[in-house]
Amino acid sequence: MGKERMKLEKQTLYIRVPMELDHHSADAICRRADELVQAKDVREIVFDFSETEFCDSSGIGMLMGRYKMMQALGGTVRAVRVGQRVERILVLSGVRKLIPVEEMRGGAK
Repeated sequence: MGKERMKLEKQTLYIRVPMELDHHSADAICRRADELVQAKDVREIVFDFSETEFCDSSGIGMLMGRYKMMQALGGTVRAVRVGQRVERILVLSGVRKLIPVEEMRGGAK
């Protein structure tokens, strides 16, 4: 998980989620995001799913872990530019009930 996938602007950490959010990529995101949250005064994490086509249970766990961490710190988590396939996974897993999700605009719904 290269630094170019994470960008800190003021108190918001932007994370570009890779094409496949699986055990390997989720673990890398967890480690790097947690480092940044602990080292900086992060108040919000925004996950950009515009490139993501696959998400397994590891990805769901990564999202929920960051959600719980930010809740404990008084911060927030959002998911943006979420495609239909990932949106369905987030709904079925229950993540959609906890984390605000903005669907990708354009195209058929």
